Amino acid sequence: MYALGSKKMLAMGILQILKDYTDFEHRLTQQEIIDLLDKNYGMICDRKSVKSNILNLIEWGYEIENDKGWYLVEREFEDIELKMLIDSILYSKSIPANQAKMLIEKVKSLGNIYFESKMNHIVNVAELNHTDNKQALINICAIEEAIEKNKQIEFIYNTYGTDKKLHPRREEKYVVNPYKIVYSNNKPYLICNMDKYDKISNYRVDRMTDVNILDTKLKPREKVKELEQGLSVPKYLSERIYMFSDDVAMAKIKVRKGIMGEVVDWFGRDFTVREENEEEAIIAVKCSETALCFWALQYADYVEVLEPENVRQRIKESVKGLVGKYEV
Repeated sequence: MYALGSKKMLAMGILQILKDYTDFEHRLTQQEIIDLLDKNYGMICDRKSVKSNILNLIEWGYEIENDKGWYLVEREFEDIELKMLIDSILYSKSIPANQAKMLIEKVKSLGNIYFESKMNHIVNVAELNHTDNKQALINICAIEEAIEKNKQIEFIYNTYGTDKKLHPRREEKYVVNPYKIVYSNNKPYLICNMDKYDKISNYRVDRMTDVNILDTKLKPREKVKELEQGLSVPKYLSERIYMFSDDVAMAKIKVRKGIMGEVVDWFGRDFTVREENEEEAIIAVKCSETALCFWALQYADYVEVLEPENVRQRIKESVKGLVGKYEV
């Protein structure tokens, strides 16, 4: 009675129809399933066969219910999960626009036919700020392969010019020991080391081009400062909020309580409250000294760096320079 294939193919056809056309709000009668099997797959069967195959699917572990029509209860991804995945692609600045569109289409295909109507906001993907480096995703794959194989990599590192295009920072390629790709402020960074130094460096993966895996072995992590005992990514990111790779210092900062949310956003919860009153708190946190200067200037009306003294002096000089620029 089956126009194509075996009984198992009929069961798989019914399962696919339940995935594509049903959810809690949309159910199918046995006759509607029969019609869709014929229309979509050229499979001919009767109601008895539909029911017996659905019961087999339930026996195999699929959660299917019949309440005014059959529907698939539990899906591989709920609509809200698919939307979260799509939004993460949509607003990722490290994925080129054309690749973002293709990835979004693949994720959309995991939903049923009713899911796409909930995704009208993705039509503006080209207008969002995506990288124009078409090698970005290829770079990530190459770097991950190098890390897995314990190999060094080389690449050209670029910066943007006034023409809004990427240009090589120097002609000579960078050669590094890659250890980990992390994301900070929705941008991908490579945590790595150059052979001539014993400390960590960070490079934007979406600013790299011509990434190649070399035959030379990776420098052991125990020979790199801050990697001797392994790498705690949350700790590393909280100490380098702008991904500067200079020295980390213990800082004491006076902050208005009204911006404690911003403090947690930037530093996580890895800080200590030393003193507080109704309006202000003094916190202690480990942070890159350069990043701390940037952060303190960004929130200048709400924070004051108390220690270390050299950071206070750097901020003071920056403020003097700003005053000079804006004086009439």
